[in-house]
Amino acid sequence: MDSQEPRFPDKDMSVFGNGEHKLSWSNKQPDESKPADFLWTKTSEPHAERKKIIVAELKDKVSSLNGPTWKTKYVVLFTVSLHLTFAYLLRDMAWTTWEFWVTSYVIGATLTQNCFLAIHEITHNLAFKVSQKSYSKLLAIFANIPITIPYSAKFPGYHMEHHRYQGVDGIDTDIPHPLEAWLFNNLGMFGRLFFAIFQIFFYAIRPMAVRDQSVDFWFALNFIIQFAFDGLVIYKFGMGPIWYLLISAFFSGSLHPIASHFVAEHYVFLEKVETYSYYGWLNLLTFNVGYHNEHHDFPYVAWDKLPLVREVASKHYDNLPYHRSWPLVLWKFITMDSMSSFSRVKRPDVAGYREKNPICKPK
Repeated sequence: MDSQEPRFPDKDMSVFGNGEHKLSWSNKQPDESKPADFLWTKTSEPHAERKKIIVAELKDKVSSLNGPTWKTKYVVLFTVSLHLTFAYLLRDMAWTTWEFWVTSYVIGATLTQNCFLAIHEITHNLAFKVSQKSYSKLLAIFANIPITIPYSAKFPGYHMEHHRYQGVDGIDTDIPHPLEAWLFNNLGMFGRLFFAIFQIFFYAIRPMAVRDQSVDFWFALNFIIQFAFDGLVIYKFGMGPIWYLLISAFFSGSLHPIASHFVAEHYVFLEKVETYSYYGWLNLLTFNVGYHNEHHDFPYVAWDKLPLVREVASKHYDNLPYHRSWPLVLWKFITMDSMSSFSRVKRPDVAGYREKNPICKPK
């Protein structure tokens, strides 16, 4: 996978660097006389405004980067094939061998995260042209196969609302549920550790608890193909391959270096900064999802062009704090008492979007 090492600014803007960003640490409870709460704001999310400024200045350069890349479908084919090969090879080793656990954590979890992030790319129509949406849907269903649970058809609706309504109460399902945030905040470091270990379950279940989504043909097809595959594997090879894929999926959203991107992207470590990019070699394995400010600013630029966005518009990104290590992010999230599930920016739904659209529509 392509990942270009960014040209870092002269000033060290890394979140956990030498402090040259001169920003204060965020605090989940700035007023101790009041209960802990989300970081509420009435300001708009920052990405639309920054995109407007960049486009006004560099329209030709950035507009040429829009659109899908031919590479994605081949990465998906390779990843799914490799994952299923390991599932077959480990079919008789489940639970009782060190090979099963080490492979599931080191290789399986990485491949599963790659599948999740392939579906993320496909959601933005970055594998095929917009006019070839059916191809995109089918590729996403194919990328879903090693995950073992139907996921690809539901994700786009929730994810595109996350982009359009970042942080908006009751719409952005990337924000922890208030009960979830209250519970883990009260449990302190143990709560943050518990969340970090089991975060895959919260990201899977939370959207359905926060916001309903209607069912369409693609959800039904995703459901049928996924469980038909699972059933066929169990019939032919027993539960061994499925256990490998399920454990890999669990590790992919647990205490795993790549799983740290869930926390790194939008948890507020520094005051008033709600989106962070990560610049490091793990982008090689994750469709450059670490270029997260760039992705939110230009969601229709494919993964292999995001480093070019960073380079072309460098003066607009040089002053933004960023992460250099995903594992360090997870460690700091767990050990810093100023952090909790409340450490997210939240906005009131002033436009009444949820009332007008009580059901999330599939995309």
